Amino acid sequence: MWNKASRSARPPRIIGTYSDRSYAAQPGRDAETPAARVIAVSSGKGGVGKTSLVVNLSITLAAMGQRVVLFDADLGLANAEVLMGITPHRTLFDCLYGDKDLEDIIIPGPYGVRLISGGSGFLELANLDSARRQQIIESLSYFDRETDFLIIDTGAGISKNVLGFVAAAGEVIVVVTPEPTSLTDAYSLIKVLAMFKVHPEVMLVVNRAGDEREAVRTAQKIEKVVGQFLQIRVNSIGWIIEDKTVGRAVRDQEPFSMFSPHSPASQSISRIARYLVTGQRQSWVPSAPGVRGFVQRLARLFN
Repeated sequence: MWNKASRSARPPRIIGTYSDRSYAAQPGRDAETPAARVIAVSSGKGGVGKTSLVVNLSITLAAMGQRVVLFDADLGLANAEVLMGITPHRTLFDCLYGDKDLEDIIIPGPYGVRLISGGSGFLELANLDSARRQQIIESLSYFDRETDFLIIDTGAGISKNVLGFVAAAGEVIVVVTPEPTSLTDAYSLIKVLAMFKVHPEVMLVVNRAGDEREAVRTAQKIEKVVGQFLQIRVNSIGWIIEDKTVGRAVRDQEPFSMFSPHSPASQSISRIARYLVTGQRQSWVPSAPGVRGFVQRLARLFN
């Protein structure tokens, strides 16, 4: 279970309309149902709050009635379960090196979020061979008809594993903070994506902004330099205000969107989630929509 025993009597709290639906209750898609949105969340460097964004965004989307799978693909350094207060009994390691199927390692989380943990501290997961990568790819197609959002928490930087997941996803969110090193590394990541022409657009989220003005300035810096030198669009979809609540929630191993749903950070996440659900979709159509398309692209990239 996602909640700790000491909090079992306290219901989850979150801003916005929600439907607390379990995965088992969800009907499968028919042929006319839109494909799942596969969104990879990455960053140029570590320590920018990427996993915190992924966890709280996934929970907020699920609280809005969306069917969400969170795939912690920061292979070898997975820690989404830590932020959710979960101790997984099975991880991706058991699927790759044991006798478990992917559906056997799914961990139920708040509001029906389904977590796939990449495992933590396993060197093998950080250096997957082609056969093991192919096993992940084939297993992920399990979610093609049962998911609205597959949110992928990638590692930071531009390693082969990171770029593979980012390139194969239908959409990508790059997380950046106002620090100069974060801006430089985020630009490097976007530059690689532009060079390989894997996405015509990236979504940008500014984390740990002191206020709205600093967030806007940070996004504009990225947009300006990318516009000058790269053939790729940057779509700033929101920011998360620096909030002491986040640190307290992390120490308590509870997502801040539930720990303090009316905090500035939680409200920021809610706005980003509402944009993803109700905002205008991009004018471009991903060449490989849905989980099945993601799997096919990932297979080609890793071959």
